[in-house]
Amino acid sequence: MTYILQRGFRGFIGSLFILGRRPLWNTYRAMLKSIIGNFFCLQYRAALFPKSVKISHVDHPLDDAVPFTPSWVDVYMDFSPFWIRTQAFLAKTFGKAADSYIDAFVRGIADLYEIAGNVYKQNFSTTRRPFYLGKPGFVSIHVFDPHLMCIPSLHVMVVIMTYTKLRYVLGCLGAEKEFACEIEDARRHAVVITESILYIKQHSINCISAALYAMTCYDETLFPADEARSFVDALFIEGGTVPSEACSAIKEHIFGLYRSFLDAKPESGGWEKPLLDFLANAGKMSLSQAGFCT
Repeated sequence: MTYILQRGFRGFIGSLFILGRRPLWNTYRAMLKSIIGNFFCLQYRAALFPKSVKISHVDHPLDDAVPFTPSWVDVYMDFSPFWIRTQAFLAKTFGKAADSYIDAFVRGIADLYEIAGNVYKQNFSTTRRPFYLGKPGFVSIHVFDPHLMCIPSLHVMVVIMTYTKLRYVLGCLGAEKEFACEIEDARRHAVVITESILYIKQHSINCISAALYAMTCYDETLFPADEARSFVDALFIEGGTVPSEACSAIKEHIFGLYRSFLDAKPESGGWEKPLLDFLANAGKMSLSQAGFCT
């Protein structure tokens, strides 16, 4: 097992220590500002003024083929430690030579929250989420995530950027072949985290399509359509309890919707338009109708 896959509290704290150098502090502050403003503040403002907020329900019938599986919550909760470990690996392996790349990556995290926030500000979205507190991870999910920002899925966007940027940086440093195992581990873990959002019912398969589209729009050189196809094809290959026929149907829907977003992308104007059009055609409801905070 490579360092990138070593989950656990000690590894997480060690990664934070490795990345805690003063030259990166301003970048971290900018990232936290973007996360707080574009994710937490937006949702909790909606919670304070529920009567003024309309949201779209974005479930798909194929979501029912993925059984609610609470044990996947630990994988789901690893999405932040995952990108942190990845950058710590670069810092640990290459020292100061990796600093500019780490800085750019952290700024990229801030960018993702901002561009996703551009959609959320115009149209909230949610899915059916069971109220389950049988594992500690679900407590923090229900406390800190009002579940109003499903399209596009930031979970998926962040893990995609994590493995694609890792591959890019290692290529720039002339170490792509030497660390091929680390690249593949990062890619596979990104896929597994993506699966986890379905198993714990934090998102619909529609949310994955929207995230793939957002990442292609963000940087098509890092995540072109053929990379999106490969990523989707890798879903449900290892483990899981989804029947094979349902797996195939889910994958085809995810990629098909992704392609439809790309095809509808305007030649000029905001990339968000296909997502906003999709949300406009989805069912509208009030926060109370959506089961807010459940």
